[in-house]
Amino acid sequence: MKPASATPSVVVPEISRGMLRIFSAYSRWFVRRRFHSVRVLNTGLPPFNLASPLVIYLNHAAWWDPLICLRLAQTYFADADSYAPIDAAALQRYAFFKRLGFYGVASHSARGALNFLRTTGAILSAPRNIAWLTPQGRFMDVRERPLKLQRGIGELAAQMGHATFIPLAIEYSFWTEPRPEVLISFGEAIVPQQEFPRSAREWAQDLSNALEETQDELAARSCRRDAAEWHLLDRGTSGVNAVYNTWSRVRARVTGRLYTADHYAEEYK
Repeated sequence: MKPASATPSVVVPEISRGMLRIFSAYSRWFVRRRFHSVRVLNTGLPPFNLASPLVIYLNHAAWWDPLICLRLAQTYFADADSYAPIDAAALQRYAFFKRLGFYGVASHSARGALNFLRTTGAILSAPRNIAWLTPQGRFMDVRERPLKLQRGIGELAAQMGHATFIPLAIEYSFWTEPRPEVLISFGEAIVPQQEFPRSAREWAQDLSNALEETQDELAARSCRRDAAEWHLLDRGTSGVNAVYNTWSRVRARVTGRLYTADHYAEEYK
């Protein structure tokens, strides 16, 4: 029997490439059916050619966040292995998530926080690994200010100074179509070991500030609704309903115009 004081072993999930490809394809199809588009701000594209392991931390706006992150991982970080924590109880119910790179974390306990740091630290020991984190700890409105992140991400920055931390802002906004847009922006990379030494509390505040700035810029660009400022990652579903779309298609044919299901087609070139 293992002594009570023994340090538990850290288990990094083993990713199934086949399951990941299938789930990624399904997720993309599912998102495209529910949204008008997925857009990344032209000035908020992710940094490239980073040799160190990455921590991509984001605001937790909605249930859709993991599916959007999966799309981003497959598009911009396809050569890396991506991992993300999930509630341990949820992982027991959906065990196949382990094969997609999820690892269980017991929320609201000291042991859970310690296991999170150990597992995430083990993941970040490999240079091409990425940890995707939602350090707000719960769903929160994108307009809530000041932004406060849990101290765990500060502990991670203090312990894993070699890693690169990248803020990621996501919001789901209605523009001119019945279905919403998914709007995304990456912030500037932060490498703790290149900065002055800070405590875990100070790092949590600094990372909160960086994510808040990224969210504020994303919100300002969202209000402008200028499609030229965005990279179209995915085009989803357009139009109102089958009856209206059919009428619009017939009218376009009679008048000799080009049919498009978008209400303001010139904005979505």
